[in-house]
Amino acid sequence: MSDTATLEPDVVTEDHEALDRDYVLTAAFVEKVVDAADDGNGSRLQSLLEDLHPADVADLMGFLTAEHRAVVVVWLPPELLAETLPELDDGIRDEVLDRVAPGTLATALQELDSDDAAAVVEDLEADQREAVLSAMPLVERAAIETSLGYEEDSAGRLMQREVLAAPLFWTVGDTIDHVRAEPADLPDLFFDIYVVDPANKPLGGIALSALLRAQRDVRLAELMEPVTEITVDQDQEEVAYVFEKYHLISAPVVDAAGRLVGQITVDDIVNIIQEENREDILRLAGVSDESRGAGVFRVVRSRIPWLVVNLGTAVFASLVIGRFADELEALVALAILMPVVASIGGNAGTQALTVAVRALASRELTSSNAVRVLGREIAVGAFNGFAIGALVAGVAYLWFQQPLLSLTIGLAVLINLVAAALAGILVPLALDRLDRDPAVSSPVFVTWITDSVGFFVFLGLAGLILL
Repeated sequence: MSDTATLEPDVVTEDHEALDRDYVLTAAFVEKVVDAADDGNGSRLQSLLEDLHPADVADLMGFLTAEHRAVVVVWLPPELLAETLPELDDGIRDEVLDRVAPGTLATALQELDSDDAAAVVEDLEADQREAVLSAMPLVERAAIETSLGYEEDSAGRLMQREVLAAPLFWTVGDTIDHVRAEPADLPDLFFDIYVVDPANKPLGGIALSALLRAQRDVRLAELMEPVTEITVDQDQEEVAYVFEKYHLISAPVVDAAGRLVGQITVDDIVNIIQEENREDILRLAGVSDESRGAGVFRVVRSRIPWLVVNLGTAVFASLVIGRFADELEALVALAILMPVVASIGGNAGTQALTVAVRALASRELTSSNAVRVLGREIAVGAFNGFAIGALVAGVAYLWFQQPLLSLTIGLAVLINLVAAALAGILVPLALDRLDRDPAVSSPVFVTWITDSVGFFVFLGLAGLILL
């Protein structure tokens, strides 16, 4: 199977120019697949799909209806099916797996590394999982079952068990000869050779490029460098942080006794980083990971709880407004200007919150520098408050010609922007300290604080200054 990702998009062969210059499937190509599926033309579907990269096949599945996916998946060769499954959105993958026979799926999974195979098997129903595993050779089945025995989102679940390890006394020539003699036992893709002691504990690592440049009689002990070990129980987000911080291409994974049990490579980490970033972005809006295959009721269930919480905070803000009903009745201008204070405070709080959540995720914000970061955000809030407050006061004066009203809204904006800075940092810090995900809950609480403080300060000052 050729890899079209290495070609210019308009060089794809035959009449199916599948990708545009942005590496996105063209509408014309998707339409050809739909027509072939409608006609039940299997040979046409095979012709259209055979040159596609698995990632593009997965993308195609997202553009098709469930009925068309059911036809297309039947005509995917086992090797292409295997490489496509890990690339699919979760909802679509579940649907595809339901339509693949256990024997076919067992054959396809043998084409994958153990980590990718385990990720697919994990999504199967219990009876389907048992049927698929029973149809697999004992070695591959044991590797998958071992991977599934580790905690979800842990390094043990993420790692691939295929790894190239060599004893300390081997030479470069011994290692190269082993690679050539036993290719079936090696991972499909590897970057480092891990040197181990008799107990199979890593002593160091050798980059493949360094090995190939060395003479055959050089001992591995002379080439190896220290390695950063990952333990099987480390969270995948922490593993991604280690890879990013130390610029790793691969890393050995060890069990509780320090024995080498697998490796994690950078291609897995790229997926984890993208997944974590996607989750954080969605959670900032109070929604879950909604793929193209998500149904209406699943989306509703993910969104409605935080809308209910937001309703509660909005009612609280309304109660604050109700407390100043007399002031609002006496001066209509307050009602006109009141949303300005809350809106500006909300935007300022979102800015500080976004910076804080990102800093917490990347470990740039910790207890060691929290006070300094908080002080910086307060200073930023104060400077922004002076600038925006003066601007709003000027607009209010031109509009209503009331100097005291202009002073009131200017002070309210200043105070609310400082409060927004405090909330934007302290709320995610507090949630993180309570072992809650700051990206999920922070936006609702920050908005609640900026709205309530904005209304209370503006109307309170109005009561003191104007009435």
